[in-house]
Parts: sequence; C-alpha cells; structure tokens
Amino acid sequence: MSATPGFNSTPAGQIVELLQRQGPMSVKDMETALGVTTTAVRQQIANLVAEGLVTSRVVREGVGRPHFAYSLTDKARSLFACYCDDLALSLYEELVKEVGPSKVNSLLERVGQRLAEQYAGQLKSTALRERVADFSQILQAKGILSDVSPTADGLILKAYNCPYYELAVEHREICSMEQDMMSRVLEADVALTHCMHDGHQGCQFVVRAVPAPGQLASG
Repeated sequence: MSATPGFNSTPAGQIVELLQRQGPMSVKDMETALGVTTTAVRQQIANLVAEGLVTSRVVREGVGRPHFAYSLTDKARSLFACYCDDLALSLYEELVKEVGPSKVNSLLERVGQRLAEQYAGQLKSTALRERVADFSQILQAKGILSDVSPTADGLILKAYNCPYYELAVEHREICSMEQDMMSRVLEADVALTHCMHDGHQGCQFVVRAVPAPGQLASG
C-alpha cells in the first residue's frame, strides 16, 4: 500500500485519514464516523494491522466490557510525510556542522520567506477568514490534512500531519520557521499552541488579525 493520490478515497485510506485526524478510535466510533458497517471496518482494520499501519490497545472503562482502540503506527504516518525526509535530515545536520546553528537559522528564515511568497501568490482574498480557508486548501493539495474552525477572537488552523516530520523531531526550529511562514502568508498573528511533537493530535495554530496601529495605540 502506498500513499498514491487516490489512496484517501479508498476504504483503507479513509480509515487511515480518520485515525490521523482523530487519534485512537474504536471500531464502533469508526463505523459511525464513516457511515459503514462494523464488518466493513473490521475487514479494513485487519488488513491495516497486517500491513503494520495500525496497532491496537485494550481500553477498560467503567464496568463495561473492554474494547480495542486503534491508532496509526509510525509506518502509517510516513504515508503523509515527505519521502525526502532522510535526505533532508542528513543535509540539514551536515549544514549545521559546516556553517553553524546561527547561519542555518538565518538560512531558515530566508527559506520561510520564499515559501511565504510562493503561497501568498495563490491567495486572492484580503479577508482573513478566506485567506486561512484557502491556505488550508493549499495544504490539503500538498497532502497535509488540515481544517479551519472559528474561535472567540480568531481562527484555528489545525494540521494533522507534518511535512517535515523526521526533521522537526530533531530540530524544533523547523516548527518556528513554519509558524513565521504562516504569519507572512496570512498577514496575521500566528501562534503555535499545540504540536504533534509534544504528543498532541496534530499541530494547532491560532490565527488572529494584526491590530491596526490606531488600535495598538488606544490599547
């Protein structure tokens, strides 16, 4: 099984994407979320377990019967990762040795600026809500599962897989680069409040409009 462009539309791909978004789930939860039968879910889960993409653990809650909760393995997460991860990590670490962390951080800033210019050119609206929604669609097209939801004073952009997973595990400055890049693209204040590398189910960015100069002065 491979992460081909049509993979997410297959029954197995739908389960993998669901677990990537939601985290551990029971067969009953998956049945309800996907609108399919228990038998259909169990058949796909059996195949995914056999391929090493899904694992299970027993959950005991209250006095009821224990049940299995299914979650993705690291092998499954690689379906969403860039296949050049190993090369990128090796090159990055050699670059740090060659020129030092300070120079690499400066280069990262420039890379973030280039990415921001690339993505910003694809956003047509000046309204923040629409820009965030369009940016989420760009991420989706690149294989990064994401969605947008409103909050009291802004928007939450959540990404359920990391395009730099292996690299960011070792070098968290990559996360800072991603945050700064998003801020430039969206022309907004972006804060990384949850990160999958800290054990969260995906990375969560809170996006808020930048106050106008007059608003800053009056505050």
